[in-house]
Amino acid sequence: MNELKEIKATFKSGKEFLTDNGLNIQYQLLDFWRWSVSDILSNATRGRFAEFIVGTAIDFNPEDIRDEWNAYDLLMDGKIKIEVKSAAYIQCWNQKQYSPISFSIKSAKYWDPVTNIEDESKRHADLYVFCHLKHKDQNTIDPLKMEQWDFYVLPTFRLDNYKRSQSSITLKSLQNMTNAKEYCALKEEILQAYNEQIEISMVTGLNVFNRR
Repeated sequence: MNELKEIKATFKSGKEFLTDNGLNIQYQLLDFWRWSVSDILSNATRGRFAEFIVGTAIDFNPEDIRDEWNAYDLLMDGKIKIEVKSAAYIQCWNQKQYSPISFSIKSAKYWDPVTNIEDESKRHADLYVFCHLKHKDQNTIDPLKMEQWDFYVLPTFRLDNYKRSQSSITLKSLQNMTNAKEYCALKEEILQAYNEQIEISMVTGLNVFNRR
């Protein structure tokens, strides 16, 4: 048997029909999307939605399909590697109190789908965007409204040097390290964080260009 190569995803419009022996049935791919990811408050979907929000802020092309196995979440201007994290006070389930806000910053291995080999464990992105769904009213919470979010951006070297923990960071710690930004200021803040990362690499000899 020939070696099974990586399968590249193709962009879908949502208008594609499910078929049975070549005949269309009444359901489209859009119906699946509506069924599976309409709950954008759920942890799993909110995380992907946060990536999408950051993507829109940097003017990404949504036809560049999200890669589940990539070492980072987004690529800006063909060079700026971005990792996106999200957290919210309000969840989709019954709560006795608001959820505490904490974001994972664990280093990770990158699995190369071509070589089937994992890289060393590290932070592969140039910078992190922490997306905080700050709204606290269950009756009016709506992740589609950008004013209900705060965004915190840090170059990766600052997380590498974060002494309290190398696995997670609290909202309070983030607020001590940087200021919250609104959606409209996010792109500029990302560019500034990237420039900081480049500058520190020149001082320390850290080669950020070799990050996957």
